[in-house]
Amino acid sequence: MKQFLGVDIGGTNVKFGVVDADGNIVKKKKYPTIEVSEGGDFCGNFSKLLAKRLKKFPDIASVGIGIPGTISADGKSTLDLPNVPALANQALVKVLEKDFPTLPIVMDNDANAAALGELEFGLEALPKTYIFITLGTGVGGGCVINGKIFKGGDGNGLEVGHVMSSTGKTIEQNIGKAGIIAMAKKYIAEGQIPTTLSGEFDAKAVANAAHEGDKLALQVYHDMGKYVGELIVTLVRVLDIKTILIGGGVSETFDYLKLNMYSVINEFLPEYYTKDLNIQLATLGNNAGILGAASLGISGIELK
Repeated sequence: MKQFLGVDIGGTNVKFGVVDADGNIVKKKKYPTIEVSEGGDFCGNFSKLLAKRLKKFPDIASVGIGIPGTISADGKSTLDLPNVPALANQALVKVLEKDFPTLPIVMDNDANAAALGELEFGLEALPKTYIFITLGTGVGGGCVINGKIFKGGDGNGLEVGHVMSSTGKTIEQNIGKAGIIAMAKKYIAEGQIPTTLSGEFDAKAVANAAHEGDKLALQVYHDMGKYVGELIVTLVRVLDIKTILIGGGVSETFDYLKLNMYSVINEFLPEYYTKDLNIQLATLGNNAGILGAASLGISGIELK
């Protein structure tokens, strides 16, 4: 059976995963990003690690790489990578193609990769066209149209986290992890809603408080629903696509925000959109990065 290598490059770790054609992860290996960045030669260090994986798994048919940032229009070089500065503005794919000339290698934004991964390996049947929104540390997105990633004019379309909202801030500023913490602290300072939250806390603490019925935490997610709804209204109006997948860490708290999300959607979208609107949670969970990256490599083989 063919095997594919998916590489999820993040600010903390670089994760390699060998994936079979059914979406099973045969083997995972991760390296701290700071180690791969040593000596200012991320590409060279990465190539050596890739060589080790290929030596252990010689039947790898393709390599897909997901990165947390923007890429060049030809997909060969990275551009802005705030969380992995050592890899910014590097011709990673060109280096790898020189080192491994017979191996198909494809690189894309990690949200695009995760979007495609749901089509290739997801647990739910999907149409060939849908919007993917990931809600986690930040807010990202991708779009698959007729089974292919929508790239935009120069390869970096669907940066949905930077869409403006009704607050005058971007969606990501509102509902990324930092935005969730800021909302909670604002309500605590106002002192109008009872809560168990106090002192310094992270977004996970807000989620845990919501699970326990904390009124302030639930208000934060109610507000979050408004901003997710605004984002969906914007994307559906622009793209006229009615299947929406939502991934990232929000899946465990989706029930707390969805009522307000649908309230906004129903207020601003006419029946033409809402009658066929299908919003569902993504299914790949913690494996979305590796499986999404692997799906990029599979798409590269198909394109050839």
